[in-house]
Amino acid sequence: QVQLVESGGGLVQAGGSLRLSCAASGRTSSTSVMGWFRQPPGKEREFVAAITWSDDGTQYADPVKGRFAISRDNAKRTVYLQMNSLKPEDTAVYYCAAKRGIVTAQSGAYNYWGQGTQVTVSS
Repeated sequence: QVQLVESGGGLVQAGGSLRLSCAASGRTSSTSVMGWFRQPPGKEREFVAAITWSDDGTQYADPVKGRFAISRDNAKRTVYLQMNSLKPEDTAVYYCAAKRGIVTAQSGAYNYWGQGTQVTVSS
């Protein structure tokens, strides 16, 4: 099993920044990809970004390209999501997820999920 714990959410004004963290523990060697997803109020969960543990391969959703950056610290088994130029439409619960294999935006491919952290962007 793999446990994922997100932190770093909060309330921020539009144009501001936040950095989310996701600490992985347990059998992390069974995973090769870490992803961030979000679920806005009243909407379905959507892909944000993903990164591999091994070669820095990354993928981003179009709405966050150029504003968000995903990174990882292998020694700490922690993945980060730096969010800049935040907009009210970025308001959502942000989830960390993990999987084997290749990077994908498909949430159904991820085996492990964190509990989520709330990000609220005020206008």
